Amino acid sequence: MNLKQQITEDMKTAMRAKDMARLGAIRLLLAAMKQREVDERIELSDADVIAIIEKMVKQRRDSISQFEAAQRQELADAEKFEISVLQTYMPQPMTEDEVAAAVTEAIASSGAKSPQEMGKVIALLKPKLAGRADMGKVSALVKARLSQ
Repeated sequence: MNLKQQITEDMKTAMRAKDMARLGAIRLLLAAMKQREVDERIELSDADVIAIIEKMVKQRRDSISQFEAAQRQELADAEKFEISVLQTYMPQPMTEDEVAAAVTEAIASSGAKSPQEMGKVIALLKPKLAGRADMGKVSALVKARLSQ
C-alpha cells in the first residue's frame, strides 16, 4: 500500500472512530495532495507526498511560534497536534551519526572542496535525506565541513 492509500484509509478510520481532530488534520493533508495533483496534472509518488508533509509541518512550526508569541496557547496546541498526526506518515528520521556519514560520503563523491561548491553536495544529499533529516541542519553541516 502506498502512502496516499494509507492516508485515505486512516481518514476512513478516523471517520468511523469519530475522531474529529485527527480527521481534520488528515483532511488538510489530503486537500494539499489533491491540490498539487490538480495543479500539476500528475499522480503523486510517495516522495511527493513526503515533500508536501514536510512543507505542512514547517508551516505548523512557524504558526506555533507566532501563536506562542501572541500567548494563544490553545491555537499552538492545535497546531502541535496536527504536527503529531502529520509526522506519523514521515519515514523514520536519521540519527546525527547517519546524517554526518551521508554528508561525508556526498562531499567525497562530489569532489567539493569549498563552500562555493555546496550546491553539488546538497543536490546529492536531498534525494537520500528528504523527509528523514532537517535539511536546514544538513546544509549547515555541509557548509561547516567545506569551510574547514
